[in-house]
Amino acid sequence: MEFIGVDIGGTNIKAGNVVDGKILKKHSIAVNRESSEEKILNDLFLCIDQVITNKSQKIGVGVPGIVDPSAGIVYDIQNIPSWKEVPLTEIISQHYNLPVFINNDANCFAMGEKLFGIGKNFMNFIGLSLGTGVGMGIVINGKLYNGVLCGAGEIGMLPYKEGILEEFTGSFFFQNRVGGSAKKNYELALVGDQDALEVFKDYGYHIGELIKIILYLYAPETIIIGGSISKAYPFYKDMVESSLKTFPYPKQLEGFQINISQQSDTAILGAAALCV
Repeated sequence: MEFIGVDIGGTNIKAGNVVDGKILKKHSIAVNRESSEEKILNDLFLCIDQVITNKSQKIGVGVPGIVDPSAGIVYDIQNIPSWKEVPLTEIISQHYNLPVFINNDANCFAMGEKLFGIGKNFMNFIGLSLGTGVGMGIVINGKLYNGVLCGAGEIGMLPYKEGILEEFTGSFFFQNRVGGSAKKNYELALVGDQDALEVFKDYGYHIGELIKIILYLYAPETIIIGGSISKAYPFYKDMVESSLKTFPYPKQLEGFQINISQQSDTAILGAAALCV
């Protein structure tokens, strides 16, 4: 069966044509998070149009925020301010005349890992997506835990220092710290820029603190890190590990693993899996 998987982010929308768990074709389009509701919906359609065919049977969509899958409505998307209450399932279904299923994007990432990635090997794990913001999908006893309105896992909204965790563990950190993007800092780090390397050390400390919070809450077997900033993990890995040395329950860490997602499009696969 042929499904369309869509990953909506605050920076990009990605869509893929998925058959038997494999992406046959994909497309990405940059979005301006400050755009109107209608403009972002139009960008969404433009992206899907590049991968959909007359054989496509259903569409699955991951959205970065609070979602009511039954009603098909998304609410108060933090990284897309214009999306306050959008009947997304109805809008997409009417546009393409196909069944549509929605869920939180971090949940889609976690399920993509469970079905197609590293998560196959674990019953209890956290999928942690580091990008524009911070998303967390929770898998317990092999099943996704959604919570009310798919709101479980919004860990980036927790108070932290003088703000919230997301400001220190998503791309906001780099914007606030150096006035540039995580991608630009990564490119500089690749060529040995010392300032960029120091920025990643600081970032790694905050990621370590985030991981300790997750350990306190869920004690998972592993945390699988994905999202665009996961590519830079070698530059902040040492600081993460250093931070974890202060975790007060070392016995819990003996079997614990931090894994980096091996697939760049896990969220697309997870979104398509909503159609099954």
